Amino acid sequence: MADVRLASAQGRWILLTTVLGSSMAMVDSTVVNVALPRMGRDLDTDLAALQWTVNAYMLTLAGLILLGGALGDRFGRRRIFVLGVVWFASASLLCGIAPDAAVLIAARALQGVGGALLTPGSLALIQASFHPDDRARAVGLWSGFGGIGAAVGPFLGGWLVDGPGWRWVFLLNVPLALLCVPIALRHVPESGDGRAHGRGFDVLGAALGALSLAFVTYALIEATTGAVPVAVTAVAGVAAGVAFVRVERRRADPMMPPEIFASRLFTAVNVVTLFVYAAFSGFFFLAALQLQVVSGYSALAAGTALLPITVLMLLLSSHAGALGERVGPRIPLTVGPVLCAVGVLLMLRVGPGASYPTDVLPALLVLGLGMVTLVAPLTATVLASVSTEHAGLASGINNAAARAAGLVAVAALPLVAGMGPEAFRDPVQFDDAFSTAMPVCAVLLLAAAALAFTTVRRPPADCQHPECRTHASMTAPPLEGEPGGTAHSGE
Repeated sequence: MADVRLASAQGRWILLTTVLGSSMAMVDSTVVNVALPRMGRDLDTDLAALQWTVNAYMLTLAGLILLGGALGDRFGRRRIFVLGVVWFASASLLCGIAPDAAVLIAARALQGVGGALLTPGSLALIQASFHPDDRARAVGLWSGFGGIGAAVGPFLGGWLVDGPGWRWVFLLNVPLALLCVPIALRHVPESGDGRAHGRGFDVLGAALGALSLAFVTYALIEATTGAVPVAVTAVAGVAAGVAFVRVERRRADPMMPPEIFASRLFTAVNVVTLFVYAAFSGFFFLAALQLQVVSGYSALAAGTALLPITVLMLLLSSHAGALGERVGPRIPLTVGPVLCAVGVLLMLRVGPGASYPTDVLPALLVLGLGMVTLVAPLTATVLASVSTEHAGLASGINNAAARAAGLVAVAALPLVAGMGPEAFRDPVQFDDAFSTAMPVCAVLLLAAAALAFTTVRRPPADCQHPECRTHASMTAPPLEGEPGGTAHSGE
């Protein structure tokens, strides 16, 4: 039974452990984009390798995050969390010493595996360990401190890239893990879900889903070569996706139960998520490069430049969630993407010699306000669209969908914008492609707004409500409950 009080010494240790673990993954996801130009020059590689540096991580994370939650339920949440931290740190070390782009990409894929183990585990440990009277406050502190980590990430990453070098973006995770693991083993109680024992794991479903994403991503990134392997992998990606759907329909205990999509609201909100997070991921991938390659910003200046978005989300996301509960999700999920589209289009003013106060900051403030408006209501609607016992699973699916959308966007957007392999070395070519890519992101956001306006309705009053009131991650919606199983199981 969960009975640890937040005010106790053990409660503070548990909170510290989970914040350290989740911050490793959150900070890493925000700083890598800032380091990409320096990685490309130091490793003498092309744009495709930079895309894979981002996507290899998102591929394994998106494909395995639901399985990671189920493993924690079955084998113990602390055990899987600690394994994830150790795995993530080991892969980070390999990233930091990678001699070439191929090793770096492989290590990033391994990082994603570690992230899939520790990300759902950090929140599940809080929900399983704390007394019910303290759980909401513990989750609030966890998400708030995680938001601070997300805010510090781009600044820290830029400082590291300009100072000791981009390799320290990854090496920094090692001492964090050395601090996190002993605390977890000493102070965090083990917990699991007794109902999970005897359940099978949908390893085949997870593998097919990841293979489908991998093949499609490869085909999009390498499409400009026109080679036969590109067409073959594209067909293989579609075939793996079809096989994934068939497996999920036939399994007794699937990773992604098809019946959960019987809720029209759940399906609609997930499609909105796909459009929104495809636009966000494409934007943040290209914006960090635009500021450095075209506008001449240092890595530190580029990382710091993006800070207003995170700060706005950190300060205002809980208020946006409360507003969404009062007015219903339809208005925030319509207005939010429209504001984001305006912010993205304002980035067209950012070119050579761009002024931060007059060119960059207005765009980021509008984009940040749009993200604040939509992210919390989106999560609340996902939870409200299914029965309470499926809320955790619904959140996990929504989180995975956002990451999958980002994966495809980072692969496809440079292709759509006409970026060549050496575009990030040529300011003129990159600026032209950026001017094409931003309207594409805006169209995705406007499509999300239109879909939300026509399909999203107010959920029932007695539905599940989010516990994560503060959220500052720009890569995916917050996880709620236990993505491998139920919403809130008490131990």
